[in-house]
Amino acid sequence: MITTDRMTLRQWQQGDLAPFAEMNADPDVMEFFERPLTREETGKSFKHFSVGIEKNGFGLWAVELRQDGSFIGMIGLEPVGTELPFGPTVEISWRLRQNVWGQGLAPEGASAALAYGFYECGLTDVVSMTALVNKPSWRVMEKIGMTRDMDGTFDHPKVSDGHAVKQHCLYRISASEFKAL
Repeated sequence: MITTDRMTLRQWQQGDLAPFAEMNADPDVMEFFERPLTREETGKSFKHFSVGIEKNGFGLWAVELRQDGSFIGMIGLEPVGTELPFGPTVEISWRLRQNVWGQGLAPEGASAALAYGFYECGLTDVVSMTALVNKPSWRVMEKIGMTRDMDGTFDHPKVSDGHAVKQHCLYRISASEFKAL
């Protein structure tokens, strides 16, 4: 479990599934994905994230507000394999419910996840990727000290050809860069 001033990043609980599915079905939340997710797809992700945390000691954690315990999304670290041109490595990512956007929660939680990865897990570098058109995520990446890899633009292999979110950009940060912030 990781705590920040306003959030707790923790292992998934059964009660998270319904609000997670609702969030993943929201077209605004999923604007920079190929499409919203079905409840079945969300259930598979839910299970995958839970198992990943148990296996790796880190993962994409469920996020709740400390003030009231409400589920607001996910933030964390996920191993990336060789299916992507820059793998294997570890990626940081986030997805939050629309009602908490614009409050600085994504950078707050992502910074805490990076600190955990670098200080507790001994990671040496972390990447983040997003659809080239997703400028709000670019801003979060830059706020947490990441730098865009100008040679890292790629077509995501899991996105359909011709889709607006096919082309992705890559950001990076090393442990030494993070510790110098």
